[in-house]
Amino acid sequence: MELILAVVIALVVAVAVTSGLVISGRKKKQLPPAEPPSTTPTITAPPAEPHVGEEAETPREEPRRTVEEVPLPAEEAVGTPVAVEDPVVAEPPAPEIEIPEPTAGRLVRLRARLARSQNSLGKGLLTLLSREHLDEDTWEEIEDTLLTADVGVAPTQELVERLRERVRVLGTRTPEELRALLREELIALLGPDLDRTVRTESPADVPGVVMVVGVNGTGKTTTTGKLARVLVADGKSVVLGAADTFRAAAADQLQTWGERVGARTIRGPEGGDPASIAFDAVKEGIAEGADVVLIDTAGRLHTKTGLMDELGKVKRVVEKHGPLDEILLVLDATTGQNGLIQARVFAEVVDITGIVLTKLDGTAKGGIVVAVQRELGVPVKLVGLGEGPDDLAPFEPGAFVDALIGD
Repeated sequence: MELILAVVIALVVAVAVTSGLVISGRKKKQLPPAEPPSTTPTITAPPAEPHVGEEAETPREEPRRTVEEVPLPAEEAVGTPVAVEDPVVAEPPAPEIEIPEPTAGRLVRLRARLARSQNSLGKGLLTLLSREHLDEDTWEEIEDTLLTADVGVAPTQELVERLRERVRVLGTRTPEELRALLREELIALLGPDLDRTVRTESPADVPGVVMVVGVNGTGKTTTTGKLARVLVADGKSVVLGAADTFRAAAADQLQTWGERVGARTIRGPEGGDPASIAFDAVKEGIAEGADVVLIDTAGRLHTKTGLMDELGKVKRVVEKHGPLDEILLVLDATTGQNGLIQARVFAEVVDITGIVLTKLDGTAKGGIVVAVQRELGVPVKLVGLGEGPDDLAPFEPGAFVDALIGD
């Protein structure tokens, strides 16, 4: 028995030793080095969908509270409503007020524009008068030159007679003497003694009132705006009355001119009563203490009767505030003798006190100045010599003639 037990113990020891040798003889498998922790955020799987039907869990019983048991939120937690103001829309910037250039000597500064269009008259007369023998044919050419320039028949005959007499007395004629002679006679023909002041001084304690009339297309509304610049340049405050309600764009155009020099424009609805607008313009001028009120009137010439009624009504309504100081007729110099026909119609309707000749730089018919003065018996007070805002100039006979005949 002891022998059997010893054999079993020996076998167990042998098996154990053999197993240890086998295990130590094998190569140990090396594990890969540990990777550094990933910076990628761990994505947590969404919770499982709730089970429905037979798989639904039995709801757990939780204590319930009544409405009275639920506490109200603290006052600090409740936000005080804040009033949100409407966004402030910035007003468009006011137009910059322009300072017109002085009117003194303005015609002299614009002389070059006048001379370019009038050379045919002045230079033509000087060339004819410089001929050695002034026969009848030459004098007829002088007459034709004057008539072509729209001087008019009667003024032309007067000028030719005076020139013939003085040339005969003068005898020998040098270019300087002829120029001085022609200059003197042309100035005399223009009426240098006529009062060409635009009257804006009212004897009463009200603004001076100037009404501007004329046919549409002559530049009447533009001239009214330029006249406002002339008055502002002379230090006067102006209110504009847009009484031409026949043309839709007339009031807008006049208001634009006024805004440039800080003059307010009184206007009404399209097709409104012109007399009412003129009345309101003078009323506002009195309230503001303005120096001058300029009233732009309609210029349609459908019938003389309609024109007479409308302009007559405007005149009567305005005179309820005070006297009407000036009525200026705007004529297009390029229309020549047709302009005289228009002038006659307006002269029959209202008492014209002065003439504004526009586009005088665009015509060689400068003699219209003489003709229209003779026709109406009133002076040309202003002339337009271009498209610029300050191209309206007080008329000066001497500067005008110098532009005609040159140096």
